[in-house]
Amino acid sequence: MKLALPIKPFIFAAAAIGVVVLLLFTSSDLTWQFSASAALVLMTLVLWSTGALPPFMTGLVFFSLATVLQLIDPAILFSGFSSTAVWLIISGFVIGSAISSSGLSQRLAAVIAPYLIGSYTRLITGLVLTAVALGFVMPSSVGRAVVLIPIGMALAEQVGFARGSPGRLGIATALAIACNMPSFAILPANIPNMILAGASETLFDITLSYTTYLLLHFPILGLLKALILIWVVVRIFPAEVQLAVPPAAASEVDKSAADQRPQQRRVAGILILTLLGWVTDTLHGVNPAWIGLAAATLLLLPRWGVVPPKAFNLSIDFATVVFVAAALGLGALVNHSGIGSVMGQLLGTILPDAQAPSFITFMALSLSAAFTGLVATIPGVPTVLTPMAADFAQVTGWSIPAVLMTQVIGFSTVIFPYQVGPLIVAMQLSEERLAELLKITLPLAALTVLVLMPLDYLWWWLLGWV
Repeated sequence: MKLALPIKPFIFAAAAIGVVVLLLFTSSDLTWQFSASAALVLMTLVLWSTGALPPFMTGLVFFSLATVLQLIDPAILFSGFSSTAVWLIISGFVIGSAISSSGLSQRLAAVIAPYLIGSYTRLITGLVLTAVALGFVMPSSVGRAVVLIPIGMALAEQVGFARGSPGRLGIATALAIACNMPSFAILPANIPNMILAGASETLFDITLSYTTYLLLHFPILGLLKALILIWVVVRIFPAEVQLAVPPAAASEVDKSAADQRPQQRRVAGILILTLLGWVTDTLHGVNPAWIGLAAATLLLLPRWGVVPPKAFNLSIDFATVVFVAAALGLGALVNHSGIGSVMGQLLGTILPDAQAPSFITFMALSLSAAFTGLVATIPGVPTVLTPMAADFAQVTGWSIPAVLMTQVIGFSTVIFPYQVGPLIVAMQLSEERLAELLKITLPLAALTVLVLMPLDYLWWWLLGWV
């Protein structure tokens, strides 16, 4: 099939950039393996950023070239398929399908609708703040999306937002981001936070305090960023709520919901047990992914379950699974090939010295972490930068804890959806186009750099961190 004309330039540009990078690096003292890895990483990021190919197709191209060129051990490259993140995504799709197919999402939406549908702004605000609050009790952004996206989509239907309409897109994008970005300011809520905490303790014997972490990051990166998200969504996707179900049809809806109540009770019971397992993971030590997998298995059991086993393939978007595994594989290639170390050394040479104003140092460290997230993806930021924290501290004259905490500002600044797998999953659950998310992530990233980062610096100054 012939590619559409607008797509071709992006594909050719990605290939050309890859070749140029390969030739430039090969002519230096770097090895061919490093050069080829850098070219492949850059080409993959260009294709993901432009959307010239479907994300999963770009992932397959990445896997193919990395294995054919023997750039990395396949066991490391494909380790993403065995990661807890991928299994949490698979179980999340099943749980989300059960919540929707059983009618539980519609029922919950009907309960909370009177409190939220007074206006579109009120609706978006209520959903965003609910997602932020859930970050304190659920340690998984995918889990939060699994619970809230079906409810949000049911609310969209109830207030008259058809698929692809601005109102439905507003709900989908607001929830996708609210389930992920503000919770970077809550220590156990996202994977990069925990990677940073583990690496800090292992490398520097620095234990991150839950309260200190929350006080330092949540007021600006959590709460204020959530409020700015609400404003951006309402401006980008304006809409007005209206009643979608005529009074004459209300009795039919109620009858249909009543027929599904046994299924809804089973799904609600499993969901409550799953939430309890997620909330208490620090007590029992079972990873949230395995708790989600157990819940998905119960929901798929013949006769007793809600999702028919034959519907398993329909419940899961395997293209999303391939994409997330490819993003994890790309991070592994960045670390294995030495690209991450070279990036860290490069950033160390351009950071301001101890004589520079503290605001300049603060912005440089934060933007360095954000830039690293473009290449290594968000989970790769603490993996790449944490080992360099002592060197960065020596260059800038800052303490190691302060240097470590600037990573949070960087990896909570998401520019492109490919950087964070849960954003992809959330949009897939909403059944809306991923490209629509860019309309929110780009202005939100710009506002973060121009407004939130300077405010965050002032907050750090008040707390005595700078």
